Amino acid sequence: MSIPQSHKQEPIPEKPSRSEAFRDRRSFSSPDIELTADDISDDTLDGLANEAPFDLERFLRRFMKQRDKAENVVHRELGVYFKDLHVTGLGASVSHQPTVGSMIDPRNIIHAINDVRHPAVRSILTGFEGVVRPGEMLLVLGRPGAGCSSFLKTLANHTSEFHGISGEVRFSSLTPDAIEKHYRGDVQYCPEDDVHFPTLTVEETLRFASKTRAPKNRLEGRSRKEFEKTVVDLLMSVFGLRAQRDTKVGDAWVRGVSGGEKKRVSLAEVMATRCLLGAWDGATTGLDSSTALEFIQSLRIATDAVRMTTIVSIYQAGESLYELFDKVCVIYEGKMVYFGPANKARQYFIDLGYEPANRQTTADFLVAVTDPNGRIPRAVSHPVPRTSTEFAEHFKKHPLAQQNKEDMALYHSEYVESSTKESEYRRSAMMEHAKHARKGSPYVVSLPMQARALMVRRWQILMGRWETVVLDMTVFLIQAIIMGTVFFRLKNNTSTFFSRGGVLFFAILFSALTTMAEIPALFSQRPIVLRQFRAAMYHPFAESAALTLVDVPMTLAQLTVFCILLYFFVGLQESAGQFFIFYLFVFAMTITMKAWFRALTAAFHQPAPAQTVAGMSILLLTLYTGYTIPQPSMIGALRWITYINPLKYGFEAIMMNEMHTIHAECSTLIPQGPGYDGIVSIDNQVCTSVGSQPGQSTVSGELYAHLSFGYAYSHLWRNFGIVCVFGIAFVSAYWILTELNTRSVHSASVTWFKRGSKATKAFRQQEKSSSDPEKGEDNTTTSSVNGSAPQGNANGHPKDTNMRVDSTTAPAMTDIFSWQHLEYTVPLSDGSHRKLLDDVSGFVAPGKLTALMGESGAGKTTLLNVLAERTNFGVVKGDRFVNGHAPPQDFGAQTGYCQQQDTHLATQTVREALIFSAMLRQPPSVPLKEKEDYAEKCLEMCGLEAYADAIVGTLNVEMRKRTTIAVELVAKPRLLLFLDEPTSGLDSQSAWAIVAFLRELADKAGQAILCTIHQPSGELFQVFDRLLLLKVGGQTVYYGDLGYNSSTIIEYFQRNGARECKTEENPAEYILQVIGAGANATADRDWHEIWKAAPESVALQEEIDRIHAEGRQRPPVEAALDKKYATLWPYQVATLTRRGMQSLWRSPTYIISKIALNVVAGLFIGFTFFKSKDSIQGTQNKLFSIFMGCVISVAVAQQLQVPFITMRDLYEIRERPSRMYSWTALLTSQILGEIPWNIFGSSLFFLCWFWTVGYESTARRAGYMYLVQGVLFPLYYTTVGQAIASMAPNTQIAALLFSFTFSFVLIFNGVLQPFSHLGWWQWMYHVSPYTYLIEGLLSSAVGNQDINCASVEFVRLTPPAGQTCSSYLQPFVNAAGGYILNGNATDECAYCPFRTTNEFLSNNFNMKYSHRWRDVGIFVGFIWINIGFIFVLSYIFRFREGSVIASIKRRIERFKNRKSLSSSSS
Repeated sequence: MSIPQSHKQEPIPEKPSRSEAFRDRRSFSSPDIELTADDISDDTLDGLANEAPFDLERFLRRFMKQRDKAENVVHRELGVYFKDLHVTGLGASVSHQPTVGSMIDPRNIIHAINDVRHPAVRSILTGFEGVVRPGEMLLVLGRPGAGCSSFLKTLANHTSEFHGISGEVRFSSLTPDAIEKHYRGDVQYCPEDDVHFPTLTVEETLRFASKTRAPKNRLEGRSRKEFEKTVVDLLMSVFGLRAQRDTKVGDAWVRGVSGGEKKRVSLAEVMATRCLLGAWDGATTGLDSSTALEFIQSLRIATDAVRMTTIVSIYQAGESLYELFDKVCVIYEGKMVYFGPANKARQYFIDLGYEPANRQTTADFLVAVTDPNGRIPRAVSHPVPRTSTEFAEHFKKHPLAQQNKEDMALYHSEYVESSTKESEYRRSAMMEHAKHARKGSPYVVSLPMQARALMVRRWQILMGRWETVVLDMTVFLIQAIIMGTVFFRLKNNTSTFFSRGGVLFFAILFSALTTMAEIPALFSQRPIVLRQFRAAMYHPFAESAALTLVDVPMTLAQLTVFCILLYFFVGLQESAGQFFIFYLFVFAMTITMKAWFRALTAAFHQPAPAQTVAGMSILLLTLYTGYTIPQPSMIGALRWITYINPLKYGFEAIMMNEMHTIHAECSTLIPQGPGYDGIVSIDNQVCTSVGSQPGQSTVSGELYAHLSFGYAYSHLWRNFGIVCVFGIAFVSAYWILTELNTRSVHSASVTWFKRGSKATKAFRQQEKSSSDPEKGEDNTTTSSVNGSAPQGNANGHPKDTNMRVDSTTAPAMTDIFSWQHLEYTVPLSDGSHRKLLDDVSGFVAPGKLTALMGESGAGKTTLLNVLAERTNFGVVKGDRFVNGHAPPQDFGAQTGYCQQQDTHLATQTVREALIFSAMLRQPPSVPLKEKEDYAEKCLEMCGLEAYADAIVGTLNVEMRKRTTIAVELVAKPRLLLFLDEPTSGLDSQSAWAIVAFLRELADKAGQAILCTIHQPSGELFQVFDRLLLLKVGGQTVYYGDLGYNSSTIIEYFQRNGARECKTEENPAEYILQVIGAGANATADRDWHEIWKAAPESVALQEEIDRIHAEGRQRPPVEAALDKKYATLWPYQVATLTRRGMQSLWRSPTYIISKIALNVVAGLFIGFTFFKSKDSIQGTQNKLFSIFMGCVISVAVAQQLQVPFITMRDLYEIRERPSRMYSWTALLTSQILGEIPWNIFGSSLFFLCWFWTVGYESTARRAGYMYLVQGVLFPLYYTTVGQAIASMAPNTQIAALLFSFTFSFVLIFNGVLQPFSHLGWWQWMYHVSPYTYLIEGLLSSAVGNQDINCASVEFVRLTPPAGQTCSSYLQPFVNAAGGYILNGNATDECAYCPFRTTNEFLSNNFNMKYSHRWRDVGIFVGFIWINIGFIFVLSYIFRFREGSVIASIKRRIERFKNRKSLSSSSS
């Protein structure tokens, strides 16, 4: 392949030789691409959805001819030119792990301030120059951390995360600013991570991308829907996704397409945006070699046909894939050491003084040259460069660099300096804009069209998770029924005034509580919105608008049910006007509060602080609504909060709407009872209710509300306007913050080390000295720090892998694992079944390295999971043996399983992860010192010494992969080591290091290894001894030896009719192509049937039978463990608790958010009820100060659910299948780990709250209240939060369930609705834990004290003529309690209803001072019940074999069968 010498825009085809080079690999239907007008029919764009073979090149040629004929479509193209490019970033590449201690250390605070003032700047890219023209493909190569991703982001104009960009970058004649402002969608960056909305199907995902980038002018006047359908069908055909059209994309929790298919969805989504310059980072990661080659071939065709500019970084690029590129850029430690023709790069580095290893691909050779331990020097007469600086300087002096400069100068004159190119480009781009789209906008569709597409997608997301929607509706339905029956048919008397206020207050508060459950979900979608914003699909605020608008009908549906049931069950004023006003305000308040919490979410970058502020805001909004403490009673310094509280205006409106038509009968007249009946005139009686008038037996509800709360009915519609203004303001803030904050989201790649580690100094020193020529290749520090791949010799064998196997410490391997006729069938949602494995047989012998290969979806990971006993649903048939006997009971404990996703606890160091695995997986008979020593040896074996103190969550892909292997090795697996894609996502040198290490494990330790692998190079493929090859459907295509240079397997396929394998061809790619692997490839014969009839298949069964016969002459392999787990339960708990508390200490954001919530809540509640008096209102204020102190448990409990579920996911994914420890030990450690921090937070709350409210501070009262509030209460909300999380699949549902559950304790604790008014629900009062919590706290706080009524609290009445107040009222006082202020008066008596707080508590709230220690005992009982629920619910919903629903279905089915049998027998 040669670089074109002429760059003039000529009609296609421009590079026919390249198409011919790979046409034979694509099975195109016709090589003829010269088409006439008659060839172009509607079938060109239709009929893509059928199953016929699809010819992309022919399609694109026809499309280009149509486009050239169209008058309303003007072609444009975009290249990229860069000169003297330098990129810098903020901060060092390594740093210390932040902890709670470091966050509060004054020295670190000062350092942080200095860092903000004088930020550390590091160089990322230095001295890059070159050009990539339209129609060219550039391959970017380099080791992880070299700067490949940064280079791609810079060329794709994704530079917001960098500190500075210097030098000249031009996109044709356009500046980066012009691209960003006007043409952002034409330049795309496809990241390596595959993040999508999991509940959308593949078709919905691609259709949305196509819809938002659909041009205004389309060929042949096709409608937008036709265009979208064409694009989606085309992409599904190209990427082999037609069978997955209606399958959900899925994620870790939602079952969807496979990992390889998800990568194809990501690639197809970018293609759907019709970008002109595409930067594909790690484009083939997760794809098998055939599918990867098909994708790059498709890019090659599209680049040639429509003159795209394509830039790709690839790890482990095969030779046939490399040959498709025009240019290659090699990066070494952020410096450009080669940029030029791809077909000259190999010879350039050979001439430089290095030589490729045996059968080493060009791409692997180019990367190996940049690795001091992977390159092979050769004898040359000139000095050989060794450092990145020397490499870069040498290239600048080479003729290829001069050729590059000439190419740049030619491009600069043709494009950059052209005065007409920019106007032509702008004209073409403007023609694509929709009619109402702003012409200067990077978005091609208008805002209404964006909103419409996003609303459709939001509805699809909701329907994809309909279970959550149903749960939401069910929660509102149940809550309305319960609330309605609690306040059922309130009587029209004054005793229900407080209850009416309570039900109205709850109506607007409940929706606010449930909205908090959205916070985790909104954070999880932010990376998707950011990526699609960068692709110019839509404004981020349009996504927010769509969520808001789609939520309106959902909210209407929920509130319609909620309001109707609640309103008429309670018996509120039954007039149409008042009902619809109530409904209107509840709806407006719900929308307003949802917008508030969404705006809070948009304002933060992490969930923990967002939930903290949300919890604080709930507290403040509730406190200053005016219900818990009336506005006239608030202290002046904080009263202003009511004026910025939307809940206050909503509550006032619905309160006055209800009360202004009420004239309630007085429930308590003073005096009354014995001695007064029939002889006292109403003129000498008065009602105790606020708003009563002397001589009247009824009380105006409007006057009651006015005097109690300062409300006025005339404010009703004014308040509606204010609520609407708040709603508009919050919605606007949500949209604006989403637009602004989404843009600012980026993450820097920084490796964290444990505090106190000296490794950070070594790394920083390495950064400074990496260009020091004196260090050279013998720099052992650099070698170990990089964890480099081995330096090879001329034969391609390792010299020094940095991953050494110590055969003296490895356990001896003598047992053979085998399996025969395995089948695995899983049920589908439609009731049918799918067979994933079909009659698979094989064995893995000690000292042998067996590869498991096949295309994506062939069942490789499925087979590993079945063999390792890691499947939890479906039906497995067939046999598994160890030496011909059934596997031992602890088979899982005697094997190691390295998962593809490298799941670890993100806050552990590498050393801690290994020691943790050794402590729990090696038997207790092994001393701890020996376990720690073996962990150190595994660190050394895996080349992780320099990273021993690094935090696992910050490691790069290679180091995480090595950590995964080390964690399994430290367990000393006796029987077998399973590895799932250990080289996926690694560069060729890192992949070689991993596989070479596995080879050493097999050779020196005799380890039996079964390993799936996707894209092995030819030299990597030779490392394996045997191959098990599967095709789609889990069918065996081959099992047996590879032979020298793969001769055995090649001979097998050629003998059975396959084409000849070329000498330079990669055998791994060859066999996959032969069997028809790939997205669109097909085979000309059924290789599974050929295998079944082959003598190799018969020999395999005979070999397995022989293994079984020999093995059965020996006793079966005994279980290494006499119980399920290696260690005792108390030891597991202690180890897990230590790890959990360490993780929390290293999560400062979470802990400080928890502490801040308690401190701020304590201060606000304390100062809101500051120095409450001993009056009736003061006593009630103390009641509500305690009640509101309980509300903060909502936010704290929802916070702790996040780490609880995160740790549980880690256990379910990796640690449980490995039988590391019991799930009961995990739950116990989760409880123990959270309790100290929650007690500490509650203690700070107590200190901020107790004395500011003004409780009596005697040791007896304060000690009791601290015991309950500071110790027992955090125990309760910790355990109840975890109990609810135990049955939730994710944090969003956990938060929703907790809000729902917490509403019960609010209702039934006797505060909002007094015990005497609960009616049938009084039994719930006795089973509500908050009943005993509040009774204990309140009775201890105010019990056995006198009440001294304030002047406004005295009931004033006129005694009959001739009687003093004492003579008239004393009989009533003796019976009812209270006291008379002026007993000798004869004109007006002042009566206080309560003399002691005990009367107040007993009469109103059924609370008694004598119950306080009983309450402690009962509350402790509830804590133990919560702990029990944590274990029971976790077992039922998470750890029980099989799902609960499936179990119920099976029971019903068995019952039906028994019933039918009994009826037939009778």
